[in-house]
Amino acid sequence: MAAGGGPRRPRARPGGGTGKLTASLVRRPGLAVTAVEPLAEMRERLQERLPQVTALAGTAEAIPMARGSADVVVVGQAFHWFQPRAALAEIARVLVPGGVLGLLWNMRDDAEPWVEALSHAMGGAGDTASQGIEEETAPVAADPRFTAVELRSFTHAETFDRARLLALAASTSGVASLPPGQREQALAAVERLAAEHPHLCGRETFPLPYRTDVARAVRAD
Repeated sequence: MAAGGGPRRPRARPGGGTGKLTASLVRRPGLAVTAVEPLAEMRERLQERLPQVTALAGTAEAIPMARGSADVVVVGQAFHWFQPRAALAEIARVLVPGGVLGLLWNMRDDAEPWVEALSHAMGGAGDTASQGIEEETAPVAADPRFTAVELRSFTHAETFDRARLLALAASTSGVASLPPGQREQALAAVERLAAEHPHLCGRETFPLPYRTDVARAVRAD
């Protein structure tokens, strides 16, 4: 989560990770940003990457910030890990009335046939667009402390080669947590896909399509 301080109230980000989303907030002028992350190693990496950000130890269910101290709370690729009732209570507490909660998920667009085949090769690991976000965002829509809930989707693509595709597969928790033999089988299946799929074979690089689903809600007065 990222939040900010200074001349303006903070932008808050629970689950700050290593700072990928936080970096995009920092690039916007006039924002003071605070990241909330429970893992010390993640906070250290975030702080090394973004020394201008305040990195706090905490969770979405216990945000170490004062009541009404944030204008915006942003959560990237993490809300589905939270305990929604407790997290929304804390987010509502730190937001000013009229403050904004933003949730986003960046997911492989498996409407593309080769991306669907990639997910199959990985044993279903990783985030895909067909999963949708309706179930994850339902607690926000049902919480009376939030109003004006909006859902939007945006498409984009990242340029990949075989090495980057293998690194992506290996980095997903679903593949990384497999027993060694099964993990090697999954990565071998991804390597075969890159070499043999008609949309990929013979190409040094290729676009991997993504869909970013976003939910926006306003803290009720």
